[in-house]
Amino acid sequence: MRLILKTILERMALAVLTLFIVSVLIFSSVALLPGDFAKAVLGQSATPETVAAFQKQVGLDRSATERYVAWLGGAVKGDFGNSFSSRPGAERSVASIIKPRLWNTLVLAGLTAAVAIPLAISLGIAAALWRNSWFDRSVNAGTLTTISVPEFFVAYVLILLLAVKFPLFRPLSTVRPQMGIAETLENLALPVITLTLVIVAHMMRMTRAAIIGVLGSPYVEMARLKGAPPLRIVLRHALPNALAPIANVVAFNLAYLIVGTVIIEAVFVYPGIGQALVDAVRTRDVPVVQACALLFALTYILLNLIADLVAIATNPRLLHPR
Repeated sequence: MRLILKTILERMALAVLTLFIVSVLIFSSVALLPGDFAKAVLGQSATPETVAAFQKQVGLDRSATERYVAWLGGAVKGDFGNSFSSRPGAERSVASIIKPRLWNTLVLAGLTAAVAIPLAISLGIAAALWRNSWFDRSVNAGTLTTISVPEFFVAYVLILLLAVKFPLFRPLSTVRPQMGIAETLENLALPVITLTLVIVAHMMRMTRAAIIGVLGSPYVEMARLKGAPPLRIVLRHALPNALAPIANVVAFNLAYLIVGTVIIEAVFVYPGIGQALVDAVRTRDVPVVQACALLFALTYILLNLIADLVAIATNPRLLHPR
């Protein structure tokens, strides 16, 4: 047990160190971008006095080290400063901009995960049970097709088929706070289907490979000799011991649902954090860009940390060290 606790603490320390390094890279990358951010926000016709006043207002007159320390200190407390789009007397905090967008992205990711994860694991179990059958070959061919096609192409094909030719769903995924659950689900149907088709292949194929690898173990052979049915062997003996690689690929795809949905949100005009990042890059709103990038990194690191902890908890060599 002490070894497991030590391993967990080491992984958590590594996650914190990784996040710190990523924060330095994010801040440095944005700071090294060419051009004057003040002139980009105010316009080329702004006078030098106006530019200097704006730089002092947002802190651009300070050194990069001072700005990074102030930014990191605020980020630890959840304060990312004010947006460059703010005006005196009408300041907009970065948190107020990205908070509703982040919630929208989490809703989309949660709905997709609720559909994709059970579907992928079920297909992986079925493909492992009937490997080399017509079902196994069909599922593998279908998932390989969806994983080989760019996600924006999948989105446009679904819009053409399910919103234009057969108008079952809405082509644009606009959401408003006053919308009901049924209307929200209807608007999110197409992006959820698109993301499910994009990510289900990885999880299904890893589930299939992990279970097939475990099915050759001696304890599985013993269960088979005792007359246990194939489905029970998979669910009670193979699946629990194949959780580590499955958890890793699930965590990777969950991170993608939050970090990598920029294209999908742009296609369906969905007001998520990916769309907020695109808008901030276009308007040179540096604080919003930095906050979105740091949240993406934090999400990816946390989900991979959870996957590592699941792998540690399900690894017999760590649970029962010799």
